[in-house]
Amino acid sequence: MKLHHRVDGPAGAPLLVLGPSLGTTMEIWQPQLPALTDSWQVLRYDLPGHGGSAPAASGFTIDDLARAVLDLVQPEHFAVGGISLGGAIATTIATRARRRVRKVVLCCTSAKFGEPGPWLGRAALVRGKGVAALAPTLKARWFTPGFDGQWVVDMLAEVDAKSYAACCEAIAAFDLTRKLGEITAPTLVIAGSEDPATPLDQALTLANNIPGATLTVVPKASHLANVERPDVVTAALIGHLMGEHREAPALKRPGGSREAGMRTRREVLGDAHVDRAIAATTDFTSDFQDFITRYAWDEIWNRPGLDRRTRSCVTLTALVARGQLEELAMHVRAALRNGLTRDEIKEVLLQTAVYCGVPAANAAFAVARRTLADIDAEGL
Repeated sequence: MKLHHRVDGPAGAPLLVLGPSLGTTMEIWQPQLPALTDSWQVLRYDLPGHGGSAPAASGFTIDDLARAVLDLVQPEHFAVGGISLGGAIATTIATRARRRVRKVVLCCTSAKFGEPGPWLGRAALVRGKGVAALAPTLKARWFTPGFDGQWVVDMLAEVDAKSYAACCEAIAAFDLTRKLGEITAPTLVIAGSEDPATPLDQALTLANNIPGATLTVVPKASHLANVERPDVVTAALIGHLMGEHREAPALKRPGGSREAGMRTRREVLGDAHVDRAIAATTDFTSDFQDFITRYAWDEIWNRPGLDRRTRSCVTLTALVARGQLEELAMHVRAALRNGLTRDEIKEVLLQTAVYCGVPAANAAFAVARRTLADIDAEGL
């Protein structure tokens, strides 16, 4: 497998290898290129059947793609990164070539991209109707509402359908979760706060299982965060590559991190609620606010064992059981932010009728109904 590639930047500078996401070309990194090439040689490549790379002659794995990228790399030592599928390739390279890789950047990616079924279904759809059939869906997943990004969506028009489908099948078979501990290079994980394709819990799995990794969450960004928020992503990249990135490690310490907890608290509850809570904090309550931020929102909510959807289900049930109706209203909103649908919230409350009692569930349904009506009135 030979991949089309290009190298930019000053001769003799350290090498940084960057991979694209599925359905895009090496140009996806154009927003970061001017800043990176001040100090780095940047090797960008195209996936099979994307950009300048020839269509795939047969099926392949992400490990095959990683070997093909390594064939392009001449220096003994280099940094590697990528977005989405490119990030999975970078993760694989970081496990295969541990002695050569000096820095790793994983942007909006995962150690496992969900269950195989949807990916195999997408492969079948593309083989039957072409890549263009996905354009509206992908734009909604790549960017938050209102962001243009059409120049990226236009890349889909030139993608070979069979190669795209083969990439989907490679993603369906990919699971590097058990090998994350083998990565020894300093690693930066970047996640979009609104990313539906690789949600924050998948970024936390990377950050919590790669030794010493750090996590940057990009606010108001979806799956292609480097395009939607180039300022934030470029600054994080440069800081990490130059050795200046000093966020608290994502691995948990006793008592949790206030910074990581506050970030999670805002992501789950929303800025408006957290800002009100902070504004209402007094000397009398400040220690308690610090406690729940560190313990509840980092030490518990950021554990990798359950995703945020599941944690919302557990939280709703516990609040119904204890009759904490004010907290329940807050966590109905949080459940929606964590990806639960209204029907799924209804099912959780129905379940509580059996195990927590009908009166408790009746009160919970009333609170949830009012909360959802308020959300509708707010236009959210």
